[in-house]
Amino acid sequence: VQLQASGGGLVQAGGFLRLSCAASGRTFSNYVMGWFRQVPGKEREFVAAISWRVRDTFYTDSVRGRFTISRDNAKNTVYLQMSSLKPEDTAVYYCAADSGSWRPNQYYYGMHYWGKGTLVTVSS
Repeated sequence: VQLQASGGGLVQAGGFLRLSCAASGRTFSNYVMGWFRQVPGKEREFVAAISWRVRDTFYTDSVRGRFTISRDNAKNTVYLQMSSLKPEDTAVYYCAADSGSWRPNQYYYGMHYWGKGTLVTVSS
């Protein structure tokens, strides 16, 4: 599956931004989808995941309550709505796909497929 993230940009602290990730190549609805982020010099960090049929979502603690992951299987797209943004949310954001079963605690270690990232910069 090929993934392409978009929607990054510069936003002030407290603001909001919505990232999109378009998928192609395989049956999108078969995959768990996720978002990760990476700051230069640091390891990639899990942000959020959503199960195939939108019944389950999982977030890392630092974004829970501020970010919302969603997906539209008809459009082969996954979204990350980010609100109450903080400067520490600044990172390159990547979408990812996992072909396995729903296993949220494992996503901290990564997923199977990765797209190119989109930069989010939050100014103070």
